[in-house]
Amino acid sequence: MKTVRIHEYGGAERLQYEDAPQPEAGAGEVLVRVRAASVNPVDYKLASGAYRKGSPPLPWTPGGDFAGIIDSVGEDIEGLEIGAEVYGDCRPGGGYAEFVATKLEWVAAKPPSLSFVEAASVPLAAQTAWQGLFDHGQLEKGQRVLIHGAPGGVGTFAVQLAHWKGAEVTATGSVQDEEYLRSLGVDQLIDYKQTKFEDKVSDLDLVFDLIGGETLERSCGVVKRGGTLITTVQEPSAEKAAERGIRAEVYMMQPSCRNLEHLTRLIEEGVLKPVVAATYPLEQAAEAWRHLQGQHTQGKIVLEVSR
Repeated sequence: MKTVRIHEYGGAERLQYEDAPQPEAGAGEVLVRVRAASVNPVDYKLASGAYRKGSPPLPWTPGGDFAGIIDSVGEDIEGLEIGAEVYGDCRPGGGYAEFVATKLEWVAAKPPSLSFVEAASVPLAAQTAWQGLFDHGQLEKGQRVLIHGAPGGVGTFAVQLAHWKGAEVTATGSVQDEEYLRSLGVDQLIDYKQTKFEDKVSDLDLVFDLIGGETLERSCGVVKRGGTLITTVQEPSAEKAAERGIRAEVYMMQPSCRNLEHLTRLIEEGVLKPVVAATYPLEQAAEAWRHLQGQHTQGKIVLEVSR
């Protein structure tokens, strides 16, 4: 099969479009003919080799989520038949390929209203948003939430989910993002290039941080006592959290068929809409990485793998 792999840690220049052995579905797994694969920042972060213990063994195929068609199933598989259209996750990678084998509990039936490209943009980003806001952030109707990095892949879903929940949604972005973010459900936009967010908001129930660094450090100060700071990027300061009387934690998304089924329902009800900023053919994965790293992107970038 055709795939994109790295044989040395590094950046986009290390990606090679090449032939590789086709995987097989093991016990409890399904083999999917991939039609589209999502491009996520974690792909090039893992490829850099900077994660020491978390760096994948080489050669490695990036890609954490996908949409496609069940090609075969392993032992003890029930509920999905060969030919079924699905979307889901694969860890620690494997999506940038014509076929991927992954756990049954990490996939679900593809939302009927979505194309394969649209569906591939959903699993990793939307589940990250769902788990951050609701499982870890425990966001409720009427609460006030600030979302950092709102225009990006995870942020796009987070804004829509927080709005659906009935929260008051504030987001950081640039002025060029205002129309886009308001269309998703943002009540207040803070232009981070012109204004410090702590000058505009305070006493928030939840901050959902997708940026890290200084933004994460400063966010402790705008959460009300008893409130919550959730981030996907790095461990927040336990000392600052204790001083403020808030709960602060970092988390990693855990793939879940149940989460995907919830998201499918919201998509089919018209509540949740994936936004695909750009598509590239599989052999242009390096260009897709450069786009995501170098340009201001609203929504997701997706690789078209096969037709």
